This record gives sequence, structure tokens and C-alpha cells, in this order.
Amino acid sequence: MKPITESDIRRSFVNCSKGEARRLDVPKDLQERPWDDLDFLGWRDPGAPERAYLVAERDGRLLGIALRAVNGTARGFTARSMCSLCLTTHTSGGVALMSARRTGEAGRQGNTVGQYFCADLACSLFVRGRKRTSAGGDFDETLSVDERIARILANLSAFIDKVIK
Repeated sequence: MKPITESDIRRSFVNCSKGEARRLDVPKDLQERPWDDLDFLGWRDPGAPERAYLVAERDGRLLGIALRAVNGTARGFTARSMCSLCLTTHTSGGVALMSARRTGEAGRQGNTVGQYFCADLACSLFVRGRKRTSAGGDFDETLSVDERIARILANLSAFIDKVIK
């Protein structure tokens, strides 16, 4: 992903109002982000942990999606949970159910789309082996890193399609 600015981020949101996009908490460390290793920018709001955001490049433009994380998702579980984007397995709250309000009339009627994502939205780093789960014992995949990147991009695109259509 190419480096992006705070104003790029705020202009990109498609499922919240311009006022909500102006008020959201953008990461302060944009200059330090590992842009070459990111397929999308994802973060949780430190002041409101139930709020999460992701910004991805799509058809040559940025597309931002505001998310809501369901409190208590997979907390205290000893069983593994899997992120639907990167297919990384986690225990103890490493995966959270996140919902996004759909765009257009469907969103105005309260319709949402939900999926399980890495709770910290660091999917790109897990796929590239730059970050490991705290539980250890990750499954070995036969796919190359490039194939895993293609998979995360396809899964992200499918999620975005559900939000915007």
C-alpha cells in the first residue's frame, strides 16, 4: 500500500457521515507504518475500543470502512478462532466479530455486514510473518507469501463488496 495522509483517510470513508469521518481518531504514527507490508490500513480507536476502521485501495482510489467490534468476542476461549481475511488463527480474543454499516439505503435502514477479523487488524503483518500470534503453534501453510497476499486481497475485496452493494 502507498503511504496515505490523515486527510486522505478522512475523505475515503463510504459508510459514515462526513462529520463522523472528521471526528474519528486517525492513527498518530502514519509516518512509521510499514506501508510496503500493508494490504490495507486497519486500526482500533484507543479511546473507544469498540470502534475500528480500515482503509484499502480499490479501483485506483481509497475506500474507508468504519467498523464496530462486538465486545467480548472470543474472550476467554481456549479454542482457536480464525480471521476471515488472512486465515490466521488466534486464541484469547485475538479475533473479533466486526460489523460494518452497509452503504446507501440498506445502511440507512440499519443493515450491516459482519465478519471475524484479527482484533488488531494486523492481517497483512501476520500473512507476511512480520507478526506472530501470542498463542504460538501457528499452522504451516503450503501457500507462498505472494499467494497468501493474493488471498487476503480477494477476501478483503469480497468483504468490501458486501458493504458497498
